[in-house]
Amino acid sequence: MNIKKGDKVVILAGKDKTKEGTVSRALPQVNKVIVEGLNIVKKHVRPQGQTRQGGVIEKAMPLHVSNVMLLCTECGKATRVGIERRPLGADQKVRPVRVCKHCHKVIADHTRS
Repeated sequence: MNIKKGDKVVILAGKDKTKEGTVSRALPQVNKVIVEGLNIVKKHVRPQGQTRQGGVIEKAMPLHVSNVMLLCTECGKATRVGIERRPLGADQKVRPVRVCKHCHKVIADHTRS
């Protein structure tokens, strides 16, 4: 799965089509992502004793990764992702990095600092 937490994505299908958002959670086991503020549904919940109040809450639901596309950090376009092995870091060790298919520049990784 080429989309990670913190990536900016555009939604390709569904009620929020063409909207942009940031991935708040990636679920690689089921190939889904949760995008902040998008794909919101109203969920009816029962009260759980003293801890949780019942009622209708709004919750962001997961989207399949095939329905979102990564936005390149360099050119700003929605793009497919390629993997290339390039020298990175102070030691210049060859590591796999995500690359934009339009501008061929490295997509910034928000999980690594």
